[in-house]
Amino acid sequence: MALLLVDAPFFLYRAFYALPSSIKGRDGMPVNAVLGSANAILSVVDEHEPRAVVACFGPDAAKYRLELYDGYHAHRPPVPDELDVQWEEARTLYRGLGWEVAVSEEVEADDLLGSYAAEETAAGGRALIFTGDRDLFQCVGDDVTVLLAARGGTQVVDAAEVERRYGIPPALVPDFIALRGDPSDGIPGAKGVGAKTAADILRRHGSLEAALEAAPDGTPLAAAREQLLAYKEIATLRRVDVERPTDRATDYAGGAEAARALGLNRLAERLAKRAASA
Repeated sequence: MALLLVDAPFFLYRAFYALPSSIKGRDGMPVNAVLGSANAILSVVDEHEPRAVVACFGPDAAKYRLELYDGYHAHRPPVPDELDVQWEEARTLYRGLGWEVAVSEEVEADDLLGSYAAEETAAGGRALIFTGDRDLFQCVGDDVTVLLAARGGTQVVDAAEVERRYGIPPALVPDFIALRGDPSDGIPGAKGVGAKTAADILRRHGSLEAALEAAPDGTPLAAAREQLLAYKEIATLRRVDVERPTDRATDYAGGAEAARALGLNRLAERLAKRAASA
């Protein structure tokens, strides 16, 4: 069985905008993000039966990334108040379900996801990363698969799929992002370089650094050397020390109790029925 790693902020944001704010909890405050994110994770738990679940949280923009480029995530609006109040409630529900909640103030959720995946595979295990962020493609390998939340359903992304989509192996995804850019993160990339050109450059040279070394003086690529290296560092997930979680099945009874305390009565009923049938 694999370890399931969840990009919690992504699913909370997605659920907040997908479900109506009229879904309220016991205190009369919206719980649409809590409900929707839990339902999304539960569906993957049902399908893949992971050995344990880790929900990862972190700041929207890590300080060191902003220091590298102040345009990183600059276009993103602040967290809406009606979503902000649901973050701690979501963690309470996740813990009630027996899921580990990992929180960092220094690195982003993506960095935690990559760190847990690396720790799991180093111990001989397999990891599933549940996210909507394609930056996590850099983690894909023989024992790491991305479950990409997309329109039409979850897509399974392995190394062959990364190559099919980008034309380069997973390890070169940060180099690819640096060259092509990433509008969702505010990374502009190299002037005049699109996806096909970025992939061609990397196939010919093997890395961003090698491509920059080969670029003649005075060319746009050579002139943008320092910026492009900074973009790659931003796109590269930062490893942090994490502890490999022990096996822990989802606790449906505990989840039902936590859901009921939050006023999520229908979810509580479903979880209680699942616990009773186990």
